[in-house]
Amino acid sequence: MPRFVIDCERMKYPNNGLYTYCSELGQTLTKLISPPEELYFYLPSYKETLFSNHPHYKQKAWHKLWMPYSKDIQLWHTTYQLSDYIPASPDIKRVLTIHDLNFLYKPNYKHKISGQLAKVQRMINKADHLITISNYVKEDVLQHLEIGDTPLSVIYNGCDVKSFPSFNEPLYRPSRPFLFTIGTILPKKNFHVIPRLLKDTDYELIIAGNANTTYQKQILQEAAAYGVLDRVKIIGPIDEKSKYWYFSNCAAFVFPSIAEGFGIPVIEAMHYGKPVFLSDKTSLPEIGGDLAYYFENFDPAYMQDVFNKGMAHYEATQPMAALKKHADSFRWEEIGEQYLNIYRSLIA
Repeated sequence: MPRFVIDCERMKYPNNGLYTYCSELGQTLTKLISPPEELYFYLPSYKETLFSNHPHYKQKAWHKLWMPYSKDIQLWHTTYQLSDYIPASPDIKRVLTIHDLNFLYKPNYKHKISGQLAKVQRMINKADHLITISNYVKEDVLQHLEIGDTPLSVIYNGCDVKSFPSFNEPLYRPSRPFLFTIGTILPKKNFHVIPRLLKDTDYELIIAGNANTTYQKQILQEAAAYGVLDRVKIIGPIDEKSKYWYFSNCAAFVFPSIAEGFGIPVIEAMHYGKPVFLSDKTSLPEIGGDLAYYFENFDPAYMQDVFNKGMAHYEATQPMAALKKHADSFRWEEIGEQYLNIYRSLIA
């Protein structure tokens, strides 16, 4: 019988995009497979309850040297392009999802790029089918790596937004209208340019996510330089209920990232009909389409102009229904079907 294994070892790191991707894809596929197909999960031992109704294999650190699991497995889906875990048997079909090659664009990282590319290339060489989560990532892969005759598909991430309409106890409650952003607080997210939008306004800025201490200081220094330090709140990671509250109640969502393979928070903000302000870098124009407003550069006066004109346009056109329709096109059920079709084609 066909046995598919989803590598979810990166779920050992909560509150990030890979955790959400593995969780949502896994939950979706549990609903879509049909007998005699079997779905297994490869998980850190302390995450065994994540997919409690489905069998799993336990991840151990020594599996980097030798993976014991191969018997009765027809397909192994590696969900992270730099994974150290992969079964050795050549009889197992392999699917590899590549989320980004962001290491290419890290400052002060040039000495490591060749090693990272070589590692991804080794994973590609072992794969029977490649998947990228955006056309932007696909073009990066084709430019910097060799895929030979291996099929490559673009499958966007899904986004099924959870709502908690009775929830009204956020981690931090703003005292005035606020702008919102969320993500791991690292320089690639470019969050330090957002405080300049608060100058000469009454907005607060709420930033949620796991924080890098050094970069958090840079954000606050930028806020102080514009005289808005008291209105910038970095609140750390939040649960789904608080995330729902902030998306539902923000005046606008601002996401000026300069290294993004996809950008799920963009879809979440659009689901709630909010005006979305993005950088025009990497995959974000592909995800936001013509319903978002874009910063082509981060000059303070220019950003303020884009923001003010965008908010005026939003108020004049009231595009909430169009924004929600666009967001609803990224449904996990449809994405799961695309993955499952690839699995089935490889073992047919």
